[in-house]
Amino acid sequence: MNTFKTTLFLASIATMSLVGCHKDDVHDDDENELITTVNLKFSEQGTTNTLTFSWRDTDGDGGAAPTIQPVQLRANRTYKLDVEFLNESVMPAENKTNEVKEEADEHLVVYTANPSSLLTYTAGDKDSRNLAIGLTGSARTGAAGTGTLRVQLRHQPPASGTPTKNGTATPGSDDVNASFSLTVVQ
Repeated sequence: MNTFKTTLFLASIATMSLVGCHKDDVHDDDENELITTVNLKFSEQGTTNTLTFSWRDTDGDGGAAPTIQPVQLRANRTYKLDVEFLNESVMPAENKTNEVKEEADEHLVVYTANPSSLLTYTAGDKDSRNLAIGLTGSARTGAAGTGTLRVQLRHQPPASGTPTKNGTATPGSDDVNASFSLTVVQ
């Protein structure tokens, strides 16, 4: 074997060894989920009225724009709000909501209305450290108006064995960041 081929062979072995060493340090559950669909289910308190609104981006980031159903709710009402996350890029579709439940200590659903007077949200579920998850909760509408409702699923895995999730949206990254138009009517 000539010197160049020997050097190239040894460099390849060293590179594969380095990559192999790091493989054990990477955890699949630390990766962001592929979520193509967000379903919001609003059940008006004291009635049988249930409304579902969807955000869908089945081809993922880039490509075609997502299809979004505008959210329309009644003013000064309380709704039970449940969210469902799906990956519809595969058949059959994967229900990612179950994974979020299983990894509750690493996830937080954040609801942000703009303006904030249109809707306030209170989480009804907690993880093992008594921090909000946000898969189910209570949404209270304010006075009539228009704006947006942003829904983020924050992935907040532990860093160096220490929990990252602290009850705020700050740590971590978005598994999905969906924005709906929001109309609150009389």
